[in-house]
Amino acid sequence: MLPIMVKTVVWCDEVATQHFAQRLAVQPGLDRAYLALQGDLGAGKTTLVRHLLRALGVPGRIKSPTYAIVEPYELPTLNIWHFDFYRINDPREWDEAGFRDIFASPGMKLAEWPEKVAGCVPLADLVLNLRVTEDESRQVTLTANTDLGAVLLCACDVSAVPPHKESL
Repeated sequence: MLPIMVKTVVWCDEVATQHFAQRLAVQPGLDRAYLALQGDLGAGKTTLVRHLLRALGVPGRIKSPTYAIVEPYELPTLNIWHFDFYRINDPREWDEAGFRDIFASPGMKLAEWPEKVAGCVPLADLVLNLRVTEDESRQVTLTANTDLGAVLLCACDVSAVPPHKESL
């Protein structure tokens, strides 16, 4: 299936990442979206998730699910699952862990390293591919694969992220 829409933007610093997350957090439909985050180690995937969860109202410590593989968050009107598939070595581990049931349930799913479980996870509504540039900013390619992904991509207006220059 060809993507519905692709946009590439540059986030100059963490403030720009936070601004994008805040805009995304208020979009209708996000509560049922599956967002896939791709990029090398240190590209800013977990930083983006932390800003998004904070903008959605998740209180307390937001930790990376690198070792646990999944961290669930329960808000009054939203269930969120943050996956980090980095340590998955065999896609069968995904099935054995019961993740199919989680993906079939209502709520938002955020997955880092989704390529490690390719063929197991459903098609992501929105894929965010983060790449560190020479000046330490982030080049982000956003790919909407579904109608919901296209709505999210258009509504959060990725071109409206203000320029800043601080370190991520």
